[in-house]
This record gives sequence, C-alpha cells and structure tokens, in this order.
Amino acid sequence: MTYEAIRYDVDQGVAVITLNKPERLNAFDDQMLAEWTDAVQRADQDRDVRAIVITGAGRGFCSGMNVADEAGGDGVLKSQSTVAERRHSLRDRVHPIPRALIQLEKPYIAALNGAAAGAGMDMASMADIRFASSTARFGMTYVRMGLIPGDGGCYTLPRIVGTAKALELIWSGRLFDAQEALEIGYVSAVYEPDELMPKTLEFARQIAKGPAQAVQLSKKLVYRSENISFDDHLDMAQMAMFIAQTTEDAKEGPKAFVEKREPQFKGY
Repeated sequence: MTYEAIRYDVDQGVAVITLNKPERLNAFDDQMLAEWTDAVQRADQDRDVRAIVITGAGRGFCSGMNVADEAGGDGVLKSQSTVAERRHSLRDRVHPIPRALIQLEKPYIAALNGAAAGAGMDMASMADIRFASSTARFGMTYVRMGLIPGDGGCYTLPRIVGTAKALELIWSGRLFDAQEALEIGYVSAVYEPDELMPKTLEFARQIAKGPAQAVQLSKKLVYRSENISFDDHLDMAQMAMFIAQTTEDAKEGPKAFVEKREPQFKGY
C-alpha cells in the first residue's frame, strides 16, 4: 500500500508510524484508518521490526473523527446512510485498528505530541506505554457530541487509570493536561516538545535490542492474565518460559553475564 495520510519509517529495529494530516490535527478518515491498519500489520509481519512507535505530525496527535464531516453526514459514522450500514460503520472502518493491536505482540509505544481527544484518546489508550509532550492535552470528549467511546475506550481506559477515574473522564468529557495525565498514570513520562521523540525512540530502541521472544511473550502474558485466575496464570507462565528457554537469546543472556559483556540478542 502507498501511504499518503501517514508516514512509515523503520530504523534500528523500530517502526515509526506518523499520522500525517497536521492541518486538521490528524483527525482520521477512511484513508488514514486503512493506511494505519496496514502499517500496524506490516510492522507486525516484519521480522526486523522489534518495536513500534505511533505519533502525529504537527501540533496534534489525533483529534479523532473529523467533526465537520460527521456533522454533514459524510464522516466515519455515515449518519445519512441506512441503519444496516451504520450498524457496522465502526466495525468496518475503525475497529480494524484495535483488532490488529489486540493481536500485536510487539511493543506499541505512543509519543503523544499534542491533542488526543475523543477517538484520538481511544487510539492513544491502545498503546502499551504512552509518553507525552508537555503541550499535550487529552479528553474523552464523546459526551460533548452526545456519543459514547466507540473505539475501545471503555475497555482500555479503566485498565489504565481505574474504573472511577475512567468514568469521571468519560462522563465529564473534560480536557486535562500532560501533568495530570502523568499524575493519574495515563502516561509514563512527560517531556518538553523537542525531547519527546528522541526520548521515545531511545526507549523503543533499547527494547528493540532486547530478546524479542521474551519481550513479546511477557507482553502476551501480562494482557492474557488480566481475566484469568492466578493458577491459570502460572500455567501460562510455565508454557511461555518453556518457549523462551528454547531460544538462542536465552543462551546468550547467561553467557554474556558470565563474560561480563553486553548481550547481543538476535531475536530468536
């Protein structure tokens, strides 16, 4: 696929997906959504990619759906279409991204350079880890449009900030800044605007240098363990450990430790 609404770059084991509609704060349309989904799947299938960073061009991360298009009935929700078409509008247009991310075992890191509102905040909440610019602003603004979070926000946000805080943010639709995002645990760190991408890439590249199978198995174990018993978790951990122990990286780690050098992990 040729990308126009996003940029896709790979360097040092890290794929960077940049939403590229800065003139509208990276509000998405069908084109951006299709390209975004394709880029996630492309990075997932590329063995040379060990980590993925998502960010936005310009002064916004993602302002969600294009409100002007939605008001005119031509947006993602297609309010002027039939009931049958509207019933599956999110499933067919937006949900391919969260569904692709559910299956993604590679680290997915968000560099939130600016506003992340409505569906844009939902998209940010799908990342494993979020770093923010000091100028970033956030808001679950659906309620202002008489809508609900339709892109997974009611699932992901409570798991990040807790049920009560998630409901407060969803019901109020209020905007909050990067410092509050840090205080409530929504983001892991806040950087000045010119430091955000260097710091994010530094972190992503460090992860990319690690033992890829162990990194991916641990991510899968964390997410799968949210809804199972501790005993089931231990059984799953045993199976994941068995797989990790069969890799060359599991031999390289102890060898490097004994030889007092940095390990050179190969990812298998």
